[in-house]
Amino acid sequence: MLSRVAETLYWTARYIERAENLARLINVNNLLLMDLPKGFSPGWEPLLDITGNRKGFESVYTDFSERNILKFLTVDSKNPSSILSSLQYARDNARTIRDVIPREIWETLNALHLSVKENSSSFLNKRERFASLKQVINQCLLIYGTMDASLSHDEGYFFWRFGATLERADMTSRIIDVRSATLTEDMSDLPFENILWMSVLRSLSGYQMYRQKMGVRIRPGDVLLFMLHSKEFPRSVMFCLNKLKSLFLNLPDSKAIIEHIDHSIEDLEKQSVATLRGRALHNYIDELQIDFADIHQELSQQYFLH
Repeated sequence: MLSRVAETLYWTARYIERAENLARLINVNNLLLMDLPKGFSPGWEPLLDITGNRKGFESVYTDFSERNILKFLTVDSKNPSSILSSLQYARDNARTIRDVIPREIWETLNALHLSVKENSSSFLNKRERFASLKQVINQCLLIYGTMDASLSHDEGYFFWRFGATLERADMTSRIIDVRSATLTEDMSDLPFENILWMSVLRSLSGYQMYRQKMGVRIRPGDVLLFMLHSKEFPRSVMFCLNKLKSLFLNLPDSKAIIEHIDHSIEDLEKQSVATLRGRALHNYIDELQIDFADIHQELSQQYFLH
């Protein structure tokens, strides 16, 4: 497989995963604001920190209003990580490898990008927002399902899955980091603690699976344990790291990447994540994100053109 094609598949998957995760996060935050009283609500600013877009937002806007933040995160072309920008990058990449991917993937991705672009106002409208974001989520999942069922599971498929899985692990760590910064500051006696931790699980589509695995009651330590250590839930960090390793076991010249992933898995297994709080949790999440960046860098140096 050409290095150019492998890199394009990798980044196409990352951009689609980014758009889906962001749509999911905004929808859950919207529901959270309706469940909590106004004075206790975390508002929309934390989403800028989760996505790492605070500086970019401040370079464009001075008012942290709901409309400005939603526009910046969803349909603002000035934000390279917005839903619209992510879908555009994914579409532009997919267009260059149309002879490699199933035709249905290109058609679905192209239609989704045009729909978001033409109906950008619906993401800012409270009545239409949920349906528009849900469409993005469902179409992205449709793309993943079609790729899994229609693309040959060869090297190209491995690079596609690697990109999606690495992006997913990074977003999981970001959500835990920013949300827990609000949730772990002496909140044990607050009546809304369960609602806030529930929003963390729902941001990652993990609420139902958490209840099946950990029980009905929501405890901070159990949530962290589930989202970081679970080997069965596909959005947990441990699951993602194991998946990244399995994808490259049969590829040539992958020893350095596998060793790095093994090191990350060992560190995560040793960490008593259920007891982490405050600054200790933040520092550990920072280490995880550095590991993800290093894995991406090693992948780029080994397999992609420079």
